[in-house]
Amino acid sequence: MKATGIVRRIDDLGRVVIPKEIRRTLRIHEGDPLEIFTEKDGEVIFRKYSPVGEIGGIAADCAEALNKAAGISVIICDRDTVVASSGLPGREYNERSVTDEFRTVCGARGGYSHTEKKLYPVAGCGRFVSCASPIVCDGDVTGVVAVLSGDDGKTDRADARLASAAAGFIASQLN
Repeated sequence: MKATGIVRRIDDLGRVVIPKEIRRTLRIHEGDPLEIFTEKDGEVIFRKYSPVGEIGGIAADCAEALNKAAGISVIICDRDTVVASSGLPGREYNERSVTDEFRTVCGARGGYSHTEKKLYPVAGCGRFVSCASPIVCDGDVTGVVAVLSGDDGKTDRADARLASAAAGFIASQLN
């Protein structure tokens, strides 16, 4: 574990403030869920909770099914990282952080469809997002299913419907 040299006191309601520097580094935002673990030696560990990450196997199967059925490249993300991908060489996107621009899509309630500006999901990737659909669970956006561009870069209406159906299926698995 990395020492920060920062000490915080617990207030009378049992709250402790996580310093801004740590929240920024770990991309923890207001309203983000955190898991709390305890160790036998008295350590308390906070970890960002990802409902989509918890069902990573189902997300991977869903991405693989979309790729096989429609021949499209798909990534499934929580709000910060790629949880599953298919149709991409070597699964190079898995567990990578998403770009700040794509993070806004990951937190938006509406779907996304490529217009003129190319939106890249992870830094240094060669494919941009063609369309995306949010994964909504209990009223909260927990992630996104995104179809990545083909060689022509066109958005296909059927691809958007497939992304929406996959997002709905993943949301049903989270309930």
